[in-house]
Amino acid sequence: MITHGQIITATVDFVKTELAGAEGGHDWWHIYRVWQQAKHIAATETADMLVVELGALLHDIADSKFHNGDENIGPAKAVAFLQSLEVPAGIITQVENIIRHISFKGGNQEKTFFSAELAVVQDADRLDAIGAIGIARAFNYGGFKNRSLYDPAIKPNMQMTKEEYKNSSAPTITHFYEKLLLLKDRMNTATGKKLAEERHAFMEAFLERFYKEWEGEA
Repeated sequence: MITHGQIITATVDFVKTELAGAEGGHDWWHIYRVWQQAKHIAATETADMLVVELGALLHDIADSKFHNGDENIGPAKAVAFLQSLEVPAGIITQVENIIRHISFKGGNQEKTFFSAELAVVQDADRLDAIGAIGIARAFNYGGFKNRSLYDPAIKPNMQMTKEEYKNSSAPTITHFYEKLLLLKDRMNTATGKKLAEERHAFMEAFLERFYKEWEGEA
């Protein structure tokens, strides 16, 4: 029977191949950071480490943002890959559920699934969306989509539906208010909440400086 280590090695190789040439905020290095962070958080929780690692490694294997909004491609691709390794069906189902339910999607949807493993991977993914890395990723994606940096006339929409969030073309700074600054209070684990505090404070300091420079005050 294939071992934990062999499964992870094969999955790393698969993800690196699948995400070769991906947008810089959703490439292998994003996956790597989430994977490492998830292992760190899981060490302080009661969670199945194989499910956590596979969920982290495969959570963005086919992000719907880059597949015309199709949310089924990622889970299907992950399931097919794990089946090819003959991973037990119960583990595959848990990983599939993580992939289907990890996304923010505007933050206004009711939770329909929860597990200790999802809590860990979701926190790791959200930590990579805030702080210095989160700022870099936000502007990288904004540039990829040719969005403006900031427009004082465009106010954040805090009541977006899932479809409105998916189709938003708002400036990158607006995205801070519609998602990034909300994540600190939506962490699941004690470790995630603690780590989010410093990253959140860094973003607040960045925004304060950004507005000063925007008006030529600094």
